Amino acid sequence: MGYLYILATIALTVYGQLALKWRVNRLGEAGNGGLDKIAFLFKALMDPFVLSGLAAAFAASLFWMLAMTKFQLSYAYPFMSLSYVAVLFLSAVLFHEAVTWPKLAGLALVVAGLALSSQSG
Repeated sequence: MGYLYILATIALTVYGQLALKWRVNRLGEAGNGGLDKIAFLFKALMDPFVLSGLAAAFAASLFWMLAMTKFQLSYAYPFMSLSYVAVLFLSAVLFHEAVTWPKLAGLALVVAGLALSSQSG
């Protein structure tokens, strides 16, 4: 069950990041002035998808607390790097962001680190 908690944490984290990026892109620039930024954030907070992204982040935290009852932090936390894998590829598909060789090399190092650190659990 502990791995399901970690998977839920990752899935909710990824959803939250993608939802926020999607909606913030649609809202446009935040502006340069302090009042412009506050107005932008207020407008963003009125968007249901932004709120769902924030709720997903909160729910991810709840699942993470459950995961912490099953695993040591030093074992479980590296699994969170899988969110980087998902966000990299989903942002390429959904937002047409570039997947470059340096990003792929960094991703390979992250995955190798996860594989290595999970052996000690």
